[in-house]
Amino acid sequence: MKHCLIVDDSSVIRKVARRILEDLDFEISEAEDGQKALNICREGMPDAILLDWNMPVMDGLEFLNTLRAEPEGERPTVVFCTTENDIDHIARAIRAGANEYIMKPFDRDIVAAKFHEVGLID
Repeated sequence: MKHCLIVDDSSVIRKVARRILEDLDFEISEAEDGQKALNICREGMPDAILLDWNMPVMDGLEFLNTLRAEPEGERPTVVFCTTENDIDHIARAIRAGANEYIMKPFDRDIVAAKFHEVGLID
């Protein structure tokens, strides 16, 4: 079973994403900020990370830059999931190493389509 780390400061978003991803046969871990997510990754890299941009302690972009510099940090597929929808934010995320980008609000079909595009699900 593939492992997905959901990183978002909103417990509601984490709960919705968890339900969707468990339905898509993922094992789930959760973190409410980038620093906690980094600690989880250092214990064992997930296959995928669903990542919010705006969070306390360490935001999504800082987390992604730090993750990609870690041993095995290139391995997880990172999907930004955020309300930041301007082209500058999207370009910065892709340059930092994001594999895909989802806008909030999202639903099961959107998550499934993006995870399919990046090869995480069939």
